[in-house]
Amino acid sequence: MGGAHAHRASDLDVEVQRTPRLVLVGSLVLAALVTVIGVVLLWPDGDRVDALAEASPFAAPGVTFPRAEVLEVGDPCPPGQPAPDCGQARVRVTEGADDGRELSIGLPPEVVASDLAAGDTVRLIRNPPAAEGQESSLGFFGVARTTPVVVLLALFVLVVLAVARWRGLMALVGLAFAGVVLSLFVLPSLLSGGSPTWVGVVGSAAIMFVVLYTTHGWSLRTSAALAGTLAGIGVTAVLGALAVSSTRLSGVADEGGQALLTFAPDLSFTDLFACAIVIAGLGVLNDVTITQASAVWELRAASPTMSRARVFASGMRIGRDHIASTIYTIVFAYAGTALVVLLVLRLYQLPVLDLLATEEIGQEVVRTLATSIGLVLAVPLTTLIAVATLPPGQDEHA
Repeated sequence: MGGAHAHRASDLDVEVQRTPRLVLVGSLVLAALVTVIGVVLLWPDGDRVDALAEASPFAAPGVTFPRAEVLEVGDPCPPGQPAPDCGQARVRVTEGADDGRELSIGLPPEVVASDLAAGDTVRLIRNPPAAEGQESSLGFFGVARTTPVVVLLALFVLVVLAVARWRGLMALVGLAFAGVVLSLFVLPSLLSGGSPTWVGVVGSAAIMFVVLYTTHGWSLRTSAALAGTLAGIGVTAVLGALAVSSTRLSGVADEGGQALLTFAPDLSFTDLFACAIVIAGLGVLNDVTITQASAVWELRAASPTMSRARVFASGMRIGRDHIASTIYTIVFAYAGTALVVLLVLRLYQLPVLDLLATEEIGQEVVRTLATSIGLVLAVPLTTLIAVATLPPGQDEHA
């Protein structure tokens, strides 16, 4: 008898009344339909993406990226002394048409300073010979880091599976799906001229539909969290667009942005930044909404007599604690990412408010604030949705 009662108390999906269940599920079905339509309408133009790629020097016909072994690394260049008298490395090509060829290549100062040594592996960029009988042109492209990255990735997967087991496996499946959406839909669609804001919203919604259900299972509890997540995505998208427009940020703050501006000048970088704000907040938004939905369900399971108003108030008390810790996570994550920029700007000796107004720091500030506001508002929205799907407490019938 007690065991049956315990099962009934925890399996609140079965107890939810028909009307709130239909409203919640119907709303998510409509959102899924809109997401699918959005993916179809915004599907990238492959020919245009290929044309942009071919126009870049890295995808020109015949360009390859062979590996080479470092034989010797010269001293870094003193201030004011240009190459080729310094900052050079002697390398031997180990694959491709130039296999076995030895040559000296110039290295960027930061690579020389990174303790590159004999025996390390680098990648070169090889341009084919301009004419028959001439040698190919080889230059430094980057340090080969495939092996340590693969080892770290394997360690990450093993730790997740060992600790989280089945739930961890499903989280990895959801993460893999997110990578597929980003690589096959979001990035190509942005390059082919799709509206960045809509691409970000549609791509984020598609990711969340799969990630939440694969990781947390099919239930009304997960559905309530998904509804709150979609609401949070919408709020963040609107706030991001308004913030970028009002602050007049260009969206170009580093060499990567400048390179993209050169190869794809038709892109709207301000809209791209608004899209980045939406995608940047997905992880913490998912964390907060699933926690809030679970908290509401557990509160009702622990106290079947509690009214929905009291469940909402208790859930919000949990949410406020979660908000505080999550905001710290966002701020410190962005601070760590922009640490080099912060150090450079610190040398300018400008007032703090003037530093916040620079393009480099302004982007991080706007990203942090817009994401955090959307995150904070997602807490009451998710809590309200979850509470609305619960059956009335016994004291509400009194």
